[in-house]
Amino acid sequence: MDRPGGQAGKAYFVRPESGTGPGVLLLHSWWGLTDSVKETAHRLADAGFVVLVPDLLEGRLPETSAEAEVELASVDPNSTAALLLSSVVTLRSQTDRPDGPVAVLGYSMGASWALWLATRQPDSVSSVVAYYGSQDIDFDELAATVLIHLAERDDLVSDHETAYLEAQLRLLDKDVEVIRHPGTAHWFAERTPADTHDPAADDAAWEQTVAFLRRDRPARPARPARPD
Repeated sequence: MDRPGGQAGKAYFVRPESGTGPGVLLLHSWWGLTDSVKETAHRLADAGFVVLVPDLLEGRLPETSAEAEVELASVDPNSTAALLLSSVVTLRSQTDRPDGPVAVLGYSMGASWALWLATRQPDSVSSVVAYYGSQDIDFDELAATVLIHLAERDDLVSDHETAYLEAQLRLLDKDVEVIRHPGTAHWFAERTPADTHDPAADDAAWEQTVAFLRRDRPARPARPARPD
């Protein structure tokens, strides 16, 4: 995958045991392409999806929110946009239907980019799952179905932002489902330095996410559990 200036973007790629299936573009948060993100990619592959995870922070792995803000500010958003557009092309070519659309699953910063990408490339993205992220753009061109997971308490995304996002989508008659997870905070579905991971809420949101992705494009059956 190429970026402006001839720089190649890096990514993590996982296939299901079957070798092929529907595609999911996984977009990480500002913590970078961590081992936890790679584990999520493998969970998706175990569910039957072909998964591509572009590295949006160019190898950086911040350890604190302050570091993450600095690292994020150092990344050119135009370069990130170009990486995402090329990532969709790459992922589509590796799925069971190379001429068909893929899904995009994003966390926090990645959720904002997921909504942007689906709107900019409506023919390439059939569904979006956004975990505690927001976006303020013209969604008129958005064709994807959207599932939004929100935390009950969120210091990074305000109630006003999420209410406005939902109102925008519903006023445009988009297919959107919003799920608010009681007792949770931002990052509830990630193991991060913020230490707000909520395993029970994470598991519930994960089941809802996989079911949503399978409704959009049924994945091949997950591989059977290994005997103990």
